[in-house]
Amino acid sequence: MQLPFNSLRDRLPPLSAVTVDAPARLHLGFLDPNASLGRAFGSIGLAVDAPGTRITARLADEDGVTGARSEAQRARIEQYLNLLHAAYGAPPVAVQVHHAPRAHSGVGSGTQLALAVGTAFARLAGRTPASTELARLLGRGARSGIGMLGFDHGGLIVDGGPGDHKRPPPMLSRQVFPDAWRVLLIDDTRREGLHGDAERHALAALAPFPQTLAAHLCHLVLMRVLPGIAEHNFDAFAEGIGEVQQTIGEYFAPVQGGVFSSPAVAAALDAVDTPGIGQTSWGPTGFAFFRSVQDAQQGLSAALDATRGTSGIACSVVAAANRGGAIHATHATHTTRTLGMQRCKTDCP
Repeated sequence: MQLPFNSLRDRLPPLSAVTVDAPARLHLGFLDPNASLGRAFGSIGLAVDAPGTRITARLADEDGVTGARSEAQRARIEQYLNLLHAAYGAPPVAVQVHHAPRAHSGVGSGTQLALAVGTAFARLAGRTPASTELARLLGRGARSGIGMLGFDHGGLIVDGGPGDHKRPPPMLSRQVFPDAWRVLLIDDTRREGLHGDAERHALAALAPFPQTLAAHLCHLVLMRVLPGIAEHNFDAFAEGIGEVQQTIGEYFAPVQGGVFSSPAVAAALDAVDTPGIGQTSWGPTGFAFFRSVQDAQQGLSAALDATRGTSGIACSVVAAANRGGAIHATHATHTTRTLGMQRCKTDCP
């Protein structure tokens, strides 16, 4: 039996530390960047089990950040703590970063870090806000809901884009990704995807997205990608994703230097034998879907051969994450409990 966390909170000793594990996410494409029917963006994406984010927040004498992989990441977490204190109060909190993806590489590092820190902080403050509330507070999810929804639910997700009055993108579909399928990720660590002002300027510089192309993308997702997942039809899924990516990549090509932002990633993907290839978000990370671990390993070998002698290329084979993030809470009595994103298991010791 499971009960809402709030109904158990008064029975438990105070929390002293909270660890949050958040999956990475692949943004597989926008559906209508130009709001041809009045609603902008809409996204399809997938939560994956690596490279994930893991942080621990502890009550402390003063706020602090340890383990950040860059000064920019440390400053970002400090900003989050300031915003969280203003919203929820709470005593000082020290945040330790155990591991996190490289920033601006296309795997959702910013949103996952924000939600992990926000969730841990809120639990220490005795609060259980929704991920949408935390994302709004910390300035995430303005265009896509894949990061928020992947954090909560995992799996393959389609969102409806932000609504009126800056409402968060609603989840239109959530499918369990087939366990046997794998994803090859290829990152060009010498590059970063567009972000901040550069991203805003790039979007403003693009020509209007034709309604006919938006209709084509929606048709591909509804009648190829989602049925392919539901029926475990790899060819339908992979071909649909590949065509979505080619269409949206050609649209973004003028501001990112081509269908792929990294020529090395493009060369690696050109060498693998699957139709399901593309770039997550602004890249530079590219992806390729495979129907089995064995096929993915062959794709990995081909990608490594194609980029041999090219510095900064990092390749890995990952699986989908069909569950959202996990929370591990330590109470003042040193009893450790594992919490779901919204619930606490009553069978903890």
